[in-house]
Amino acid sequence: MGLLERKQKTFYRKTKKGNIIKIVREHYIRDDIWCGLDGCGSCEMEDAILEVQNTSDSTLVPQPHHLMIDTNVALHQIDVLCDDSITDVIIPQTVIQEVKHRSLPIYKRLRDLIESSTKRFYVFSNEHHSECYVEQEAKETLNDRNDRAIRIACWWYSQHFKPAKQSVVLITNDFANCMKARTLELKAFTMKEYVASLKSSPGLLDLVANLDKDENEELIQRACIYPPHLGTADINQGVKRGKLHHGVLKTSRNNFLEANVLAEGFTKSILIQGRQNLNRALHDDLVAIELLPEEEWSTPSTVVIDKEKQEEEKEGDSEDEGDDENTLTEEQKLLASGRGKGERQPTARVVGIMKRKWRQYCGIIKKNEITESIRHLFIPADKKIPFIRIETRQPDLLYDKRIIVAIDSWPRDSKNPKGHFVRVIGNIGDKDAENEVILLEHDCPHTKFSESVLNCLPKLPWIITEKDEAEREDLRHLDVCSVDPVGCTDIDDALHCRKLPNGNYEVGVHIADVSHFIRPLTALDKEAQNRSTTVYLTNRRIDMVPDLLSSNLCSLRGNVDRFAFSVIWEITPKAEVQSSRFCKAIIKSRGELTYQQAQARIDDSTMQDDLTNSLRNLNKLAKTLKTKRIDAGALVLASMEVKFHMDPDTDTVVDIVAKQHLETMSMVEEFMLLANVTAAETTLQHFPDCALLRRHPAPPQSNFEPLLAAANSQNITLDVTSNKTLAESLNVATRDNNPFFNSMLRIMTTRCMMQALYFCSGTLEPPEYNHYGLATPTYTHFTSPIRRYADIIVHRLLAVIIEADRTYPELLDSKKLADLSQHINYRHKMAQYAGRGSAEITAIASLRGKVTEFDSYVLFLHKNAIQVLVPTIGQQVTLFLDKRTQKRDDKKKAKKKSPEAMEVDEEITPTFEFNDKELYVKCDDLVLRPFDHLRIQVSVDASDVQHQRVVCQLVHPVIPGFSVPSVSQDTQEPKLKKIKT
Repeated sequence: MGLLERKQKTFYRKTKKGNIIKIVREHYIRDDIWCGLDGCGSCEMEDAILEVQNTSDSTLVPQPHHLMIDTNVALHQIDVLCDDSITDVIIPQTVIQEVKHRSLPIYKRLRDLIESSTKRFYVFSNEHHSECYVEQEAKETLNDRNDRAIRIACWWYSQHFKPAKQSVVLITNDFANCMKARTLELKAFTMKEYVASLKSSPGLLDLVANLDKDENEELIQRACIYPPHLGTADINQGVKRGKLHHGVLKTSRNNFLEANVLAEGFTKSILIQGRQNLNRALHDDLVAIELLPEEEWSTPSTVVIDKEKQEEEKEGDSEDEGDDENTLTEEQKLLASGRGKGERQPTARVVGIMKRKWRQYCGIIKKNEITESIRHLFIPADKKIPFIRIETRQPDLLYDKRIIVAIDSWPRDSKNPKGHFVRVIGNIGDKDAENEVILLEHDCPHTKFSESVLNCLPKLPWIITEKDEAEREDLRHLDVCSVDPVGCTDIDDALHCRKLPNGNYEVGVHIADVSHFIRPLTALDKEAQNRSTTVYLTNRRIDMVPDLLSSNLCSLRGNVDRFAFSVIWEITPKAEVQSSRFCKAIIKSRGELTYQQAQARIDDSTMQDDLTNSLRNLNKLAKTLKTKRIDAGALVLASMEVKFHMDPDTDTVVDIVAKQHLETMSMVEEFMLLANVTAAETTLQHFPDCALLRRHPAPPQSNFEPLLAAANSQNITLDVTSNKTLAESLNVATRDNNPFFNSMLRIMTTRCMMQALYFCSGTLEPPEYNHYGLATPTYTHFTSPIRRYADIIVHRLLAVIIEADRTYPELLDSKKLADLSQHINYRHKMAQYAGRGSAEITAIASLRGKVTEFDSYVLFLHKNAIQVLVPTIGQQVTLFLDKRTQKRDDKKKAKKKSPEAMEVDEEITPTFEFNDKELYVKCDDLVLRPFDHLRIQVSVDASDVQHQRVVCQLVHPVIPGFSVPSVSQDTQEPKLKKIKT
């Protein structure tokens, strides 16, 4: 018993360079592969997975049975399989292999189900089973061969289970596969048929994916909204001939009917406008596009159409699609009305989808006026995603809930994609539910750390051993201290400074030695790598590593011994670095100071202790270092950051304060920058092909066009030739009558920047290493390993350099490091977006139920709206100018007061003239330009629970028929969100 036969499988593969290689693999056939059923008398097995079934919940299959699934079910019905009611499932090896090849995310979810002890999903190695292995026949496609292999495996189980009085049901959504299985006298059903037959799980039917076929005869007979997509072969041929182009589609933030595609060979992005030209492509899809004739090229729309989408949410019929033609006509008119007069740019239409980026979406369902209907509109939280049609038989349980929905298909005759319900997140407005929506929408891992991860942590009480002391440099005699924001518990860094006999200074930056606790390739390391960064929400922190490390053993707390990775320099009084070295050390911080406490020490001339003098010397050197950086061309930019002070009991905002800028903040920043630059130079010197660095590409000139236009409108000239000339221009750009002018200019400059990216040094040429914003040729991150995985990799490289640790293959593999860099870049970007989203909803919550006035400044101008910046709350809001919007808002307010007040609709509203060349909005004699000061009145329209909207109205300057009177009591409270428009 055992190995029966050894076969050779031969196939050919084409390499990226076009070469054809022959691959030969050995394939073993055995007769001792067990079935996995507990109590099976025929198989000798170690650990049985499947339990004997005594009853059946299905009206279709009344006999006790187990399920076997095919690849189609695994790929498209994974949400049903994840439900607790689905257990004891047999997954043929053929299915596992196909799923892994076709969808890695689904494969990972399937592996989680297999590893769950409660689900009892058993993988049957049919590809190595002597009675189940099948060869591919002549003229048989690989897909047909795999379907046949699954049917043979199901037939074998049906025979094998007879003595145990168990049966097997094949679940397949492939009609042909189902019919062929029935010819073998197998029980075979679609997932929908089987789930509908379950007596105790009626709600499970909502999870079944709706898989409409896009191209069939029935569809051709119906009126189609969208043109058909080209097949893969046609797309590849079109791209090869230059008739088609491809790229990732990015939907506009201001206009859900407009998108851009950056394609190879084009200096500017290609414009896609209109529902039919978008042709069912979603944000982030990889699409194939065809350029329109040059006479049909267009300009980006100058109108904000997000507001119209909100009206569709409130007034659209969840059932009737008969008015689709009227809707398309109205959308085209709306786009045409906002067409700018500037230079036209290449415009195209989507002709095919090369790769979908569909994911699970958070949102709510719109209440259907037809109570008995099972069809509903799902409104995603992400406004770049269209509404999704779902079927549910439990709508009353889902109203007022945040839910998750997955897209199944988007037929040509449907204005919206079709999907299915996945699960409930929680009640709308609930703190935990709203946080989870933010984290899910931005793909931020936030589940509890698994047992395997926690098992990697050191046992308590943790102590420093004699071996540790022998292997590390003892720096506990130095006056080291940390300087951080109030309430910081994950203390990454500490500093010291002491004067040397030769008049120079010894300066040390001491970083938490996280890599000592997180060993390569462990479960803890893999989890930290997957998360890649700590995520900071306004009322919650999602750590990259477990709390025992982040807030305890790795945190450089005061008056306790801690492991550190230190960089120590000798620096002259003129801040010139004479030497530097890295070492693994033991430190004992003299105090965990806040920025305010450290500043108070420096400013208090009566304090002359060693720690305070150390801080003064650090501050003095930091000022010189900053001056040198700025002289070299480093940019000093600005953001809209504010800090929310929350009540810990009620989780409500009690105060919003602008971020305070102290010298101690700059002091810490300068030495962290110096440490990062030193780490970059050191790792690059020793590992020129596999150093993990961070670059900041210079923005293309086109990125500066909005900034230059806005500056020119105020007669300000900016030189964007280089980072140095830009920095010099910003330094002299001021307005005496507008103290916030320079900050606004720097905020707009920040928006012109490219994203800073991690990369592997072996994948780019040295000139591309440059960091534009910091004006340094090489840079990396070394100083925050508790919250950034990139820093851990840099620590490991440095540990190898100083011979404090050993390397491992993955650390020096430039390809794997390049892939890791992309993953970290993605996680870092999503964490930033999540933080902003959290600040946005917190600001909205602070404004709810009140009318508040703020000083604001014009940021961007559109034909029907002005986007303004409100420094008090650090948010961007939109003041709509179009008459319909103003009437609707006035109508809502008037309706609450009295029916007579409805006459506001008959008022004559002013006319606004938008000039997109000279960049101004004019109403009679009043002209508004970028950076102009406005006094606005803000409230929250909570009628739309999905996208709670900030209603922004003008107080000053006064425009008769448009402005509103000032409120009697000006509440200086937090304001709203960057309303997505």
